[in-house]
Amino acid sequence: MYETIIHQPIFIAFTLAFLLIIGAYALIARIESRIGRLLYRNTAKNLEETLTLIQKDMTRLLAESKDAQAAIQSIESRLKKSIRGVHTVRFNPFAGTSGSNQSFATAFLDDLGNGVIISSLYSRERVSVFAKPIKKFTSEYELTGEESDAIKQAHKEIAE
Repeated sequence: MYETIIHQPIFIAFTLAFLLIIGAYALIARIESRIGRLLYRNTAKNLEETLTLIQKDMTRLLAESKDAQAAIQSIESRLKKSIRGVHTVRFNPFAGTSGSNQSFATAFLDDLGNGVIISSLYSRERVSVFAKPIKKFTSEYELTGEESDAIKQAHKEIAE
């Protein structure tokens, strides 16, 4: 009886149909898995919705990029006006006398060479402090050699 069932054409047709259905389900499962990975963030229901979500995100990212570029430009323009070159030259203003180099000239400059130079002259009796404005790496007031050296060194620091 077993042999007669197996050789029946209807049995063979049902078996082939069953195998085709199982194969089709396996193929459908693989395709759905691939589509699921393709769909955006598991929130989109179809490919069109995925593309719409991606386009919205791209628009948002471009706007944020423009905002970031504007912020960077603002920061860079403010940085040019901030003190970036600082250099101190220590010296003894009274050559030939004993004592250490407690006098100094310190330059504080921005990228454009604007700022101030502060000098201090130390002696036993007193300490004198001077401030001179600097514009474009020069001053309208006469500069000492130490002050000029401090400005030159601060300028080198800015250039680095």
